[in-house]
Amino acid sequence: MAFPTLCALEEGFQVFVVTDASGTFNKSVRDAALMRMAQAGAVMTNWFAVACELQRDWRNNMEGLANLLANHLPAYKN
Repeated sequence: MAFPTLCALEEGFQVFVVTDASGTFNKSVRDAALMRMAQAGAVMTNWFAVACELQRDWRNNMEGLANLLANHLPAYKN
């Protein structure tokens, strides 16, 4: 994810990195890559924030997103 992000930033794009949607074999490698992208100007986010932003308006299909979140976050059902 780091190299496409850095290239897109260099081209002038605004880049949002979904930090928990990619993986690596080592925590140090992950942390270094995330810091490099953040320092270059990428916006760090996670899948939960992206899902909520895509929903935009809770009046539209509220049950669909609520079910999606509840399936991945058991505590969300509360």
